Parts: sequence; C-alpha cells; structure tokens
Amino acid sequence: MAQQPHVLIVEDEAAQREVLAYNLEAEGFRVTRAENGEEGLLCVEEDVPDVIVLDWMMPNLSGIEVCRRLKIKPETRAIPIIMLSARSEEVDKVRGLETGADDYVVKPYSVSELMARVRTQLRRVRPATVGQVLTFDDIVLDAETHRVTRDENPLKLGPTEFRLLSTFMEKPGRVWSRDMLLDRVWGRDIYVDTRTVDVHVGRLRKVLTQHGGSDPVRTVRGAGYALG
Repeated sequence: MAQQPHVLIVEDEAAQREVLAYNLEAEGFRVTRAENGEEGLLCVEEDVPDVIVLDWMMPNLSGIEVCRRLKIKPETRAIPIIMLSARSEEVDKVRGLETGADDYVVKPYSVSELMARVRTQLRRVRPATVGQVLTFDDIVLDAETHRVTRDENPLKLGPTEFRLLSTFMEKPGRVWSRDMLLDRVWGRDIYVDTRTVDVHVGRLRKVLTQHGGSDPVRTVRGAGYALG
C-alpha cells in the first residue's frame, strides 16, 4: 500500500469524478477525491499527491487558480498537474499550460488516454512505480523484478528497505524527513514511530556497504536522510 502512486482528482461533476477514481483504482493507484478547488487545496496540504487531475471549470475557485496557487509554492510546484477542460481553443490550452499545468486534456476525453497521461507524469516523479530501472552510481534497482545490485553484486533487501531505497533513488540528493519517509514507505494508515525509520535506514546502510562500498546514504542533522 505504501508504494501505491497517489492521484488527487479535483472535479466538481460527481459522475466524472467517480469514473476517473474507479479506473485509477483499478490500475492500482491510491485515489483522493475533491469536489471543488478549496477542498483540493486542503487535500494537498493534508496528503501531498504524486499527480493531480484538475478540472478547469469549477464554481468559486477555478482549476486555473488552484493550479496557480500550487505552482507558486516551492513545496507543491513540482507536483504534475493534468488540466481537464471543455475549452478546446488553442488560446485556452496555452493559458492552462502557462499557468503551470503539465498536461492539458480536452473534454470529452478517452479514459484510457487519460490513464496513459497519468502514467507519463508518474514516470517523471515516481519512476520505480511504473517499473523503470533506477541507477545511482554503482547501485541498480529493478522495480519490476525486485532486484538490487551494487557494483554488480546482488543485494538482498527486505520489503521495507527496498521501498526506502527506491524512494531515495527516485530523487537522489533530496532530503527526506522521517515523517515524509513514514508517509511514502509505510503509508498514512499505519502508525509507526519515527525511530523505526532510523532502524530501517541502518539496515539499508548495512546491506549497501556489505561488499566494501562507501555509505551512499547521508544523514542531514535535524532534517532527515538523503541519497548522495
């Protein structure tokens, strides 16, 4: 559950919202639903998604304004946003993209095409979840076969250590706080003490250095951990 890609749907039309949610969940995504812009912004604050599917035309707070607010904040600007709109004119598409949307889909749309566009955005932000092979220096992680090697030596990682390493390797150099790692690796529905993160990072370090390589995991005092 913890490694499921998380998609937020912000759509005021209930029928479309549920069709999207059904199809995304059928493909293994964790889905959060919001029926208006204000609720969508609150959802992002409470549980940052990997991708946002955002309707343009909503009462009170439009999708364009939601997109603008998210893209000006450093902590949310990197979240891919797929804008949905009945506006098919090129000027409208340009406006959506200039506001910061990463993709623009005109209604009515093919659900299968939208699913493909969601996966495309996920390849950018969560490549391990779509089966891509990740590399960092001499470490290779194959998410599809669940195999990890370092300097061509196979490494045996437990499930939690594997999820930790894939999280680190998706964004080398990024500093992850213990709370962020708890959300990404263990999931919000499971209570785990933050000290547990330290224990599993220690186990990961032990495996990564068992053949004599240097420790690639960096401890950032007062902040958390980073790869490299």
